[in-house]
Amino acid sequence: MAKSIIQFKKMFFDSKEVVSAADKAARSVLSKIGAFIRREAKSSIKPGGRKHKTSLPGQPPRSQTGLLKRFIFFGYDKSTQSVVVGPAKLGGVKGKDAPHTLEYGGKAAISHQLSAFSSKKYVTIAPRPYMNPALNKNLPKLPAMWANSIKK
Repeated sequence: MAKSIIQFKKMFFDSKEVVSAADKAARSVLSKIGAFIRREAKSSIKPGGRKHKTSLPGQPPRSQTGLLKRFIFFGYDKSTQSVVVGPAKLGGVKGKDAPHTLEYGGKAAISHQLSAFSSKKYVTIAPRPYMNPALNKNLPKLPAMWANSIKK
């Protein structure tokens, strides 16, 4: 009872097919978790309102212009098989380091225009995290998303 080569090959898995299925599953799962983290971060940023209220230290920032909320993105990086979630760095915009300063705290320059003279002073801003809490809230979902994610 001799087996043919084709029957013998069917007993082993096709490595290209398995790697392809694993890559597809990774892309799908990481894109979904990136979308969940992005949505959570955006929904944690509440509007400042007509009185331009600010958030308390330790709480997510309040949005005065909507710029921070509009520029939170996620993207899947094929080369590292990872997902990146966070605010886009805006070139040529005043306060382009604001997202980092809001998340981790730090010093920021505040300029005042008084008549013909302008003055600049530095203020310390306490952390108002919005990305890290969004990540921590969504991390428990990840194992369930990976379960049975590789399909034939």
